[in-house]
Order: sequence, then structure tokens, then C-alpha cells
Amino acid sequence: MKLIRNTLLILHVLVGVGAISGGLAAITNPEAPLGAPVEILKYSPFSNFLIPGILLFTVIGLGNLFGAVMFLTKTKYQGYISSVFSWALVIWIVVQCIMLQSVVLLHVLFFVIGLVQAFLSLILMFEQRLFPTNIVLNILKK
Repeated sequence: MKLIRNTLLILHVLVGVGAISGGLAAITNPEAPLGAPVEILKYSPFSNFLIPGILLFTVIGLGNLFGAVMFLTKTKYQGYISSVFSWALVIWIVVQCIMLQSVVLLHVLFFVIGLVQAFLSLILMFEQRLFPTNIVLNILKK
């Protein structure tokens, strides 16, 4: 289980730092963050990258760093916290691909990272017998 916790810690830091960097770029330059033209938002409800940048910075960036801190402090709720922010990443990528109407390698990479985080979080929840995994384990015992 130490390998799972360490892997999740590393993934949360990686995603958190990347999202904070991308979010900060979008907040400070909402018309062309990291060279991305505002025209790619034509199918989205946004006219620039400010709101997506704020969401990326706070939810994905700070959320994943919060998840990493929870692994460092070894809180009982690591599995829940990790699961929430891993699914937030998966949903973020899916919505982003829909709004941009494109899929690039980074989308695929972070989608897979989110799924790996979710799977490892589920293993952690089973190990800790947290709800709802405790119910599943009780049903399987019968």
C-alpha cells in the first residue's frame, strides 16, 4: 500500500503543479495563455480563458496539491479526497475536449492519469474499508 500512496502523492503533485501553471497563465493572459489563441473557444461559453483559468488553478491545481498534502499528513480520508480530485480531472478533460472540439496528446495523457488516480484511490478506499467499499466487501463475504 505504500507504493499506491507514494504513486498517488506523486501524481497529485504533478497534476497540481501543471494545473496551477496552466491556470496562472490563463489568468494573467486570458487572451492567449501559453500561445493558445482565443479562437479555439468558439464552441465554448467563454470569450476568453479567464474563467477556465480560475477553475483550472483552483479546482484542479489547488485541489490536487491539497490531495498531496493529505497523503503527507496521512489523514484517514485520503481515498475520498484523492478520488474526488481524480474524477474532477477526468471530467475537466472530457469537458475541455468537448468545448474545444479536439483531442491532443496532453488530453489523453491527463485523462489516463486521472483514471489511474481514480483506480488507485479506489484500492485505497477498499484497503481502509471506507464507505461504500465496506458495503461491497460485506456483500462479497456473504
